[in-house]
Amino acid sequence: MSGVANLERPNPERGEAALALGGETLALRPSFGALVAAEAELGPLFDLVERAADGKLSLADLVALFWHCLVDREAVSREALGEAVVAVGLAKVTPVLKAVLQQILAGR
Repeated sequence: MSGVANLERPNPERGEAALALGGETLALRPSFGALVAAEAELGPLFDLVERAADGKLSLADLVALFWHCLVDREAVSREALGEAVVAVGLAKVTPVLKAVLQQILAGR
């Protein structure tokens, strides 16, 4: 992923998940502000979790959730994030999605 500089390392103690894309590791933190922004775009979080559990979460929803949870959104554009997710494949990002959804449901 080009143009990514000085990324903050994910810290599980802060409820962060590590998203490895294009040779870089991005930190995702489902903070209150991030989740409010995601909910404003994607609808209620419980509906999002249910769609994910039913295998009905769209690629656009996944990328939007990741985008809002990025610790450093200046490190990568939303479009580049989406392209990188597609490049590595859904199988590789599914464990990260699971970790973020667990944080949403269980908290820290």
